[in-house]
Amino acid sequence: MSRVCEICGKGPRTGNRIIRHGLEKYKGGIGLHTTGITKRRFLPNIQNVRGKTSEGGVRRMKVCASCIKQGKVVKG
Repeated sequence: MSRVCEICGKGPRTGNRIIRHGLEKYKGGIGLHTTGITKRRFLPNIQNVRGKTSEGGVRRMKVCASCIKQGKVVKG
């Protein structure tokens, strides 16, 4: 299943999951230390909606929630 918005092109992005151990300095410790970094993916909130096309027809589209909120999709 494609996780790309058909209107704005928003798709999955990559990032890191950072694990830190230790006690913060302001709590009396020596500070947080990074003990593990793993890759992760940030997936967009893609919804299947019935929207009107530019030709005037109605079809199913994969659209992100932010485009729906901004009114870029006219539901059919």
